[in-house]
Amino acid sequence: MELILLGPPGAGKGTQSKLLEARYGVAQISTGDMLRAEVKAGSPIGQEAKKIMDAGGLVSDDLIIRMIGERISRPECENGFILDGFPRTVPQAEALDKLLHETKVDLDAVIELKVDEVVLVERISGRFTCAKCGTGYHDTFKQPKISGVCDICGSHEFTRRADDKAETVHARLEAYNAQTAPILPYYRAKHRLFSVDGMAEMDEVERQIEAVLREVGVPEPTASA
Repeated sequence: MELILLGPPGAGKGTQSKLLEARYGVAQISTGDMLRAEVKAGSPIGQEAKKIMDAGGLVSDDLIIRMIGERISRPECENGFILDGFPRTVPQAEALDKLLHETKVDLDAVIELKVDEVVLVERISGRFTCAKCGTGYHDTFKQPKISGVCDICGSHEFTRRADDKAETVHARLEAYNAQTAPILPYYRAKHRLFSVDGMAEMDEVERQIEAVLREVGVPEPTASA
């Protein structure tokens, strides 16, 4: 199975990627995680990326594509892979197509997790966690049973991620829409684009993704996967 998951921050790409990874025995590839891992490992590509980042530059599409090419050649990708949030631009999509063609890999599907942006902003910006045990809460959907007191450990201290602020979420959504909007018709023209309801419950999103995989002919996972 070779799959791309697209969707804005908070749409649930990471969660669904992990579920698919476990069920099908494939590798989840997040380019951000991959880049950090290569830099930490001190690989030749990682060293090249580190020099660019240390100089304040942006890692080029060419280098990212090379990293993906190296990654998908590893045994862990023998059963396939899921690209989480990549590509983000049409040139990246074209470069990825070229790589997959050269490595004789056929892309099964590009699945877009569609969201209601107003609801998504509320979902993300309302999140907060217990500073002591990490239990998650929400202003609207999951308040502590006793206001100001963690249900699990009784702590009175809570934190919010800086990038969960409403204005930050709006900015990230605007950036995603500006970059990703042209990718959707690109993959639609190739008859590879499918959409699922990213606002549904996690199990329902998983069910819809499974339905797409069946439609495009991805075999059911074996018991050992």
